[in-house]
Amino acid sequence: MAQPSEIDFMLTKVRTELGQIDILVNNAGISRPLPIENITLNDWDETIDTNLRSAFLVTQGCLPQMRSQRWGRIVFLSSIAAQVGGLVGPHYAASKAGMHGLMHYYATHFAKEGITSNVVAPALVKTEMMAANPNASAAYIPVGRFGDVSDVASVVLLLAENSYITGQTLNVNGGWYMS
Repeated sequence: MAQPSEIDFMLTKVRTELGQIDILVNNAGISRPLPIENITLNDWDETIDTNLRSAFLVTQGCLPQMRSQRWGRIVFLSSIAAQVGGLVGPHYAASKAGMHGLMHYYATHFAKEGITSNVVAPALVKTEMMAANPNASAAYIPVGRFGDVSDVASVVLLLAENSYITGQTLNVNGGWYMS
């Protein structure tokens, strides 16, 4: 999902099968927990490309239509790692922090065109990605448990429905990072 040709193919397929894209949820991502001394340049590039570059490319592909209809919702699925460094490594934290910068730009520049842009920043949600992280522990979470996918999905749905929330990071992390 990091190559323009892949993005163009995907967007064409989605538009053919489902119609115009009014709500975009940038949720592509990889997580490879590694000690810093084991992170290679390839690990860095692949993580940035998959987690951040793809979000930029997909958003760029959806913006013209959103702008022409003066309505759209852009939601980035980031991570608590963007705010506290996380448990995966600096490659992952940097890729997720970059999403916050993208969101702020889009929110600032397109709000008057009816396009909102926000970030959802979860922590330790019960997914295959989390299960593969040997560092994941509910001990980090003040509420004392891992999150459910539905905890995150309900916030994404809120942002898709709401026209007045833009430029925000909604933390879905059980109290790990309080803002």
